[in-house]
Amino acid sequence: MENAQPIPATSLHHPDAPDSRRLDAATATFRMLSDPTRLHLLWLLAREPSDVGTLVEQTGASRTSVSQHLAKLRFSGLVTTQKQSRRVIYSLADGHLTRLVMEGLNHADHKVTGEPAHD
Repeated sequence: MENAQPIPATSLHHPDAPDSRRLDAATATFRMLSDPTRLHLLWLLAREPSDVGTLVEQTGASRTSVSQHLAKLRFSGLVTTQKQSRRVIYSLADGHLTRLVMEGLNHADHKVTGEPAHD
């Protein structure tokens, strides 16, 4: 692609104060992250796309619980699906969410271990 333009660094920086629509959207995302099982699922999906059976094994939660949480995450737009033969593979919707999940758990690691905060 000769005309492909790189994504400008400014697309990652939004200096204007968030309006109510953006605050509502962010709040909805944080609400979905507030459940330990959903957060665990998102962390697993940040590492690699997976099907329900794999996520059940990795979380230790029931198949019903995992399926219900994945449905909520899909409905909220945080995960996407792709059909591979008879399996449905779940993935995180975007890199912003991956970074948010990883940073949230890195922050928690500091809280739990007592490691000093850093930039």
